[in-house]
Amino acid sequence: MSESTTRTPAPATPDEFRTLMSGFPTGVAVVTATDTAGVPRGMTCSSLCGVSLEPPVLLVCLRAGSPTLEAVLGSGAFAVNLLSAGARPTAELFASGDPHRFGKVLWEAGPSAAGPHLLREAHTVADCGVRSQQAVGDHVTVYGEIHRVTRRGDRVPLLYGLREFRPWREH
Repeated sequence: MSESTTRTPAPATPDEFRTLMSGFPTGVAVVTATDTAGVPRGMTCSSLCGVSLEPPVLLVCLRAGSPTLEAVLGSGAFAVNLLSAGARPTAELFASGDPHRFGKVLWEAGPSAAGPHLLREAHTVADCGVRSQQAVGDHVTVYGEIHRVTRRGDRVPLLYGLREFRPWREH
């Protein structure tokens, strides 16, 4: 009998991972929080997932070291702004490094410590309290318990897939 050796394969490259994930269309959100100095922070996020119904918990994956992640963890709260179909420019703005992004959109402070609400761009906003976190690679998964959901009309969602933004289309 011969011994077999198990080799751990090399991980996929970042480009291979992007190719994989581009084939999995998702909704587009901007995660917002207010830092300890009262400055609003936010970033575009398509890594969002429901985790639990009771209690209502979702997760977001935020880049390690980002000002938004620091604000989320520092305040213990954040808002998830689900973007409407016409909000592609906002998705791109909050994915950029523009330090003046909140000066280019209409927003209001969320209730209590929750992050800013994007008034024109979001069709639904969830205000969350940080329940836990876990660092994985270059991102941190933040679990948020949902405290309040605000729906703004019947606007259709913005989707991202195949490296393009598209509106939800009714059949």
